[in-house]
Amino acid sequence: MNAADLPEDFEEFWRETVAEASSVPLNYHRSLGNDFDLPGFEVQTLVFKGMGGRTLNGWIAYPPGARRLPSFVWVPPYGRESKLPDEYGTREGFTSLSFNFHGEAAFHQEKYVTARGYFAEGAEDPESWIFRRMFQDAIIATRVLQAQVETDEDRIGAMGMSQGAGMSIWLGAWCPIVKAVCADMTFLANLWQQLTGTVYRYPLKELSDFMEELPVGEARVRNTVSYYDTVSQAGFCNVPTQVSMGLKDPASRPENVRRVFEALPGRKRLITYDWGHDWHPDMIGNNRQWLIENLP
Repeated sequence: MNAADLPEDFEEFWRETVAEASSVPLNYHRSLGNDFDLPGFEVQTLVFKGMGGRTLNGWIAYPPGARRLPSFVWVPPYGRESKLPDEYGTREGFTSLSFNFHGEAAFHQEKYVTARGYFAEGAEDPESWIFRRMFQDAIIATRVLQAQVETDEDRIGAMGMSQGAGMSIWLGAWCPIVKAVCADMTFLANLWQQLTGTVYRYPLKELSDFMEELPVGEARVRNTVSYYDTVSQAGFCNVPTQVSMGLKDPASRPENVRRVFEALPGRKRLITYDWGHDWHPDMIGNNRQWLIENLP
């Protein structure tokens, strides 16, 4: 999407969105013990208040005795399950934090089914689409991470896979706390162009189905997604950003991920994996090295 195609109030919309999330008083508490067995890390659960006073659950992982380490918030992929603090959600020498967008427990596991999808929730209007509130909760989570003694408040990145990759780029664009981004197999990109064709795959088909059922659905959904498309967001992400794409990825197709990468105006790197829409073991080292280089 070109700058001329953006809604006239695009920047105002996102600055107001961020201002709301930034004004929420921090209200959190952590557990006292080690709640997940991960060699080389202490993992504690935490509870914090998100937008509208909603209770959100997450975890923080850090090397024993850590103080003021480079850190990152790990934004989960699409679905209602939590990202576990495994080798993909943590990195050697870093503090990391992740949380469940939907109020489920910190380590909640749940396979995706369409009946539990949320892609279309509130999509009739940009102000009500669920991704606005989710993004605001991600900002609050980043602020919670910044407040921890294990975190260097000036060296914080954002990292994610699929949905989380797109929202990590949004954080890089609008959240001044975030200084670097790793975005693997970026979803939420080139949305309208995908919706104008035949949509076969869920969860995107949730939005396509909703558009068909909603009065004047095509125009209303098109207006909504024009504010959120990660290609548009990338144009405002000036922090160092590493993007990866899977050459065999049917969900975050290579041409859509490449458009995101090309829109980034700052320091950037594109990695290709001969892979589908799934974790690749090289993400562990590649992402760690990018954050080391760009959170000095």
